[in-house]
Amino acid sequence: MIPVICFADQRVAVLGLGRSGLATARALRAGGAVPVVWDDSAEAREAAQVEGFECTDLGRNGAFDGVAALITSPGIPHLYPEPNRVIEAALKVGVPVDNDIGLFFRSFANDDWDGFDTTPRVIAVTGSNGKSTTTALIHHILEVAGRPCQMAGNIGRGVLDIDPGVDGEVVVLELSSYQTELARSLTPDIAVFTNLSPDHLDRHHGMGGYFAAKRRLFAEGGPDRAVIGVDEVEGQFLAGQMAEGPQDDRVIRISAGQKLEGFGWSVFVRKGFLSEWRKGRQVASIDLRAIAGLPGAHNHQNACAAYAAVRSLGIGPKLIEQAFHSFGGLPHRSQLVGERGGVRFVNDSKATNVDSAAKALQAFARIRWIAGGMGKEGGIKGLVPHLGAVTKAYLIGHSARDFALELGDTPYELCETMAVAVERAAAEAEAGEVVLLAPAAASFDQYPNFEKRGDDFCACVKAALDG
Repeated sequence: MIPVICFADQRVAVLGLGRSGLATARALRAGGAVPVVWDDSAEAREAAQVEGFECTDLGRNGAFDGVAALITSPGIPHLYPEPNRVIEAALKVGVPVDNDIGLFFRSFANDDWDGFDTTPRVIAVTGSNGKSTTTALIHHILEVAGRPCQMAGNIGRGVLDIDPGVDGEVVVLELSSYQTELARSLTPDIAVFTNLSPDHLDRHHGMGGYFAAKRRLFAEGGPDRAVIGVDEVEGQFLAGQMAEGPQDDRVIRISAGQKLEGFGWSVFVRKGFLSEWRKGRQVASIDLRAIAGLPGAHNHQNACAAYAAVRSLGIGPKLIEQAFHSFGGLPHRSQLVGERGGVRFVNDSKATNVDSAAKALQAFARIRWIAGGMGKEGGIKGLVPHLGAVTKAYLIGHSARDFALELGDTPYELCETMAVAVERAAAEAEAGEVVLLAPAAASFDQYPNFEKRGDDFCACVKAALDG
């Protein structure tokens, strides 16, 4: 646990008592604060009371009298589409609103660091797609290199639930736009921006607000090193804003398809080969084509981001290449579930929007595509240019019929449920094809989250293979 020491002897309100909320309350108490907590769920409040926390309805009049700050969970809206009633009440009386990420950056350093040979560092990763894989890949490389490291944030443990830093340690954080937008302190040593595509637009009041939330990771104090994907105009703009000029190697530009040879430091992939260029010459190259845990252009971009981040720490290319080969990937992200008769079954349940589904569809040559769920604004029209490899689509969930109307000439079957879709795809698939779950939709019509949806796919595949 990272004790939050900046509120000693003060009352601090905590809104939301999920994983991050309870960890925040514990860390505040450990640092000498008096947490006052609330959640609309009676079950969550009961769990907090069992741990001895004071539960008070923070929406009532006078709830913020004598309260130093409000710490809120990332899923609770604080501005758009409209503020939560508790956050609105805090803002009206001038109580500062923060989240656990802000508290982490204010609390991670401590007096023990004065005796360390190497100060602990923080790598923070944000972007629309690839955050989790990039974060996990950085952490994996550090483990292979024998560096002390921890992984937290949107993946792994809550940021305040990790252990205090040790000599030479690296903490790798995955941060969503919900987290970066509100945190009052954001001071990573290395900040990574993977890419940007439309997502969470209602929460950020459009694409401009969404990009602004991501940019805060680079603006609040400024990282020592910035790793920035430049395959979209927003990334190009951000790199230009951070760098003093093209030769400024504090900014490492990365790309999954462009040659980036005219910069002080760049990492890019062309035809399956990762290249590192510094000051106008190539200094390293890695063949990514045979690396099973990183298939497709989207994972090649993740590899570039992770490579650049750990190279900033002085880790050598050969060791990074070794770690790439031993990386098993993450569940629900291009996860190879099984294989039979030359047919592979791949779980990419995390592909919840058009952009991430497009990347999944471009990773394979012949696809039996399972898609559908709770469709997002705009449907799947944006996927039409990427359907050339799809032999047939098997549509499930709430938006199955809407998706069918947008497939053009691509053959499809309305399956409704995952079990039927997997059964039909497995029966019709031929050697050399991939049965791919890449829903291009949210999961909430049939599942509580994308993980449960992916678990169901894996269970259905296992049943089909065992049968």
